[in-house]
Amino acid sequence: MRIRPATEEDVAAVAAVYGHHVLHGLGTFEEEPPSVEDMAGRMRAVLGRGLPWLVAEGEDGQVLGYAYAGPFRPRAAYRYAVEDSVYVAPQAMGQGVGKALVAEVIARCEALGLRQMIAVIGDSGNAGSIGLHRSLGFEHAGVGRSLGYKHGRWVDIVWMQRALNAGDTAEPDAPGMALTGGG
Repeated sequence: MRIRPATEEDVAAVAAVYGHHVLHGLGTFEEEPPSVEDMAGRMRAVLGRGLPWLVAEGEDGQVLGYAYAGPFRPRAAYRYAVEDSVYVAPQAMGQGVGKALVAEVIARCEALGLRQMIAVIGDSGNAGSIGLHRSLGFEHAGVGRSLGYKHGRWVDIVWMQRALNAGDTAEPDAPGMALTGGG
């Protein structure tokens, strides 16, 4: 397996991986898979901010999963905080793909001088994603009870958080992300 930056050529495979989770899982609260064009726009928005969007590629060149870091919120004070997202193809789940992807996203975000990473995990029963994040140093930060309704049931979100670099123990030493948005 090779972790590398995503390209436009990966968008259809990324959309297929995500589409599976939209239709069959609770890790995302989307109910309709986005089009390839929508996924391309999402990828461009993340990459346009200089943030990482990575894919894991198998020996045969097949995309096994992807992960990225996006802005946590649009207000300026959040410019040092990102939210990670990770999705793995069904045939590659449980093989370390997600952990390898998130570990590399963390490393790239630290290289950018960012200070906090948030995971918003759909479904408090999502042991795989919760365990993956815990194994990479994320700590439980809270649960939002029954915030989504999908597949005929109420679904929680689990918040986890990991400090990057010096976290909140020192003043920022990088400009953070350029964000736009209101108060």
